Amino acid sequence: VQLQACGGGFVQTGGSLRLSCAASESIFGINRMGWYRQAPGKQRDLVATIPRGGRADYLDSVKGRFAISRDNGKNTVYLLMNSLKPEDTAVYYCHANRYGLDYWGEGTLVTVSS
Repeated sequence: VQLQACGGGFVQTGGSLRLSCAASESIFGINRMGWYRQAPGKQRDLVATIPRGGRADYLDSVKGRFAISRDNGKNTVYLLMNSLKPEDTAVYYCHANRYGLDYWGEGTLVTVSS
């Protein structure tokens, strides 16, 4: 599975962005998809994940501000980010896990100015 992420950019504090992750094949059978982020000098953290069926899960610091969704018909996963803060600045990576194998997209940079 190839994943192509886009939608990053530069926003001011309080702004919004929507990230998209398009898969090269059907995501219907992919059990779990999600978004990770990595800030300079820090480890890569899970931001949000959404299973094929079930409830999404979020990093505590983004709960109530971010929303992940998946459109199986378009083979795309989205991350809507509202009320952005400078600490949300990072490279965001799309992730998929299928049959125990991990797939990663190239990152998209999100920069939030104070």
